[in-house]
Amino acid sequence: MEPENIRFGGGASSTILHPLVALWVAVAVILILALPRKYVVVPFLAAIFTIPIGQVLLVGGLHFMMARILVLAGLLRRAITKESGPGVVPVAESKSVDHAYTLCAVCLLVAFSLQWRETQAFIKAMASFIDALGGYFVLRFFIRDLDDVRRTIRVFAHLSVILAVCMMIEQVAHLNVFGLLGGTPVVPAMREGDVRSAGPFEEYITAGVFGATLVPLFVWLWGDGKNKAAAAWGMMGATIISVTSNSSTTLMALNAVVVGFLFWPLRNQMRIIRWALVFTLVSLHLVMKAPVWALIARVDLTGSSSSFHRYALIDNCIRHFSDWWLWGYKNYNDWGWDMWDLSNQYVTYALTGGLFTLAAFVALIVRGFRALGTARRLVQGDRKKQWLLWCFSTALFSHVIASFGIGYFDQMQYAWYTLLAMICVVAAQPLAEAVRRAEVPAGRGLETARAGAGAWPQAHQWS
Repeated sequence: MEPENIRFGGGASSTILHPLVALWVAVAVILILALPRKYVVVPFLAAIFTIPIGQVLLVGGLHFMMARILVLAGLLRRAITKESGPGVVPVAESKSVDHAYTLCAVCLLVAFSLQWRETQAFIKAMASFIDALGGYFVLRFFIRDLDDVRRTIRVFAHLSVILAVCMMIEQVAHLNVFGLLGGTPVVPAMREGDVRSAGPFEEYITAGVFGATLVPLFVWLWGDGKNKAAAAWGMMGATIISVTSNSSTTLMALNAVVVGFLFWPLRNQMRIIRWALVFTLVSLHLVMKAPVWALIARVDLTGSSSSFHRYALIDNCIRHFSDWWLWGYKNYNDWGWDMWDLSNQYVTYALTGGLFTLAAFVALIVRGFRALGTARRLVQGDRKKQWLLWCFSTALFSHVIASFGIGYFDQMQYAWYTLLAMICVVAAQPLAEAVRRAEVPAGRGLETARAGAGAWPQAHQWS
């Protein structure tokens, strides 16, 4: 029997679509198909992050969330677009983040389908596969140079201000204005007397993580000097979003941003720091009475955190390795109280896709850091370019930390896809230039450079 939180044959029994949402989606689709390629990311992201994920169109028993419709519109735009130029990379030629991401999505589709072997489960898996792979590569097509990156971050800045105002209204009036559209609760969640604002997101934690992980991007935009007003408003909005969500996971993501920036002076010693961290964790595991991952149970930044649940998830996942390693495990809700709630991205990939899917997800993160790190070393001496790459590394680190406290399942998935797409862009130019000039030594360094560059035909402009 499927866990209660997964209803392959369930979901909405009828269409839930507010007229204003239908109009907004129609306008967004028209803009996606009609605007010049460089501006398409604006309506695409604006619509995704202002429409509750629960808004759904039911057609022949199939559920079409509004984000899925926008992704299909983006794929159609990509199919009918004839233009080519710098930054257009055939998927088959990409050897870095693109391949790792594709492998992760394919592994999850195959493992999940084999695990359940049910028609409804396969339909759900295929829909999620289209969302994941389609959403990612649509954004890869929309975001192809540094100007596109700036434009995308400006969109997030404006969205942060809008969401911050709406989430403050939740705090004061106990009313989620997005809930009036349907698809998300009108009354915000409460814990220990505190309102946990969610905005258009399905979960207040993902809403908060959305804001926290954007902060490093706004910091770079401010330092870039061309969009200081947008950057300032974005930082203010993102901070409000993070605080009003009242979540320890969100605050941990914000702390990760602070830690990332504090390590900027030590950026050339990161290899030593990483190994020192590994040594520290192994040493703690050997001397502690409980396993080292039990430290997660001690994290409570709001006074009402369910941090023990996060520890129990990881602990049960490790102890039941033999149950899930091949292609996941569907009866994890039998492991204990509340174990159906997979509030951990790593555990989610393990239990729904098995060891190969988890390894592909970890490889995706590693390749992202490797591409950024290699690019940063290649621009040694240019602090402006190094700062750009460091800010994106900090954003990625913030996602890594947040993933210990929540699994991405609503609009937050698209924030993750967007960051990966932008990483591919910002890491590409120095890597591509180094390959062309043959300045990267043969062997692993050259292979990494080529992988990060993704065989891009021309260099992008940095300013």
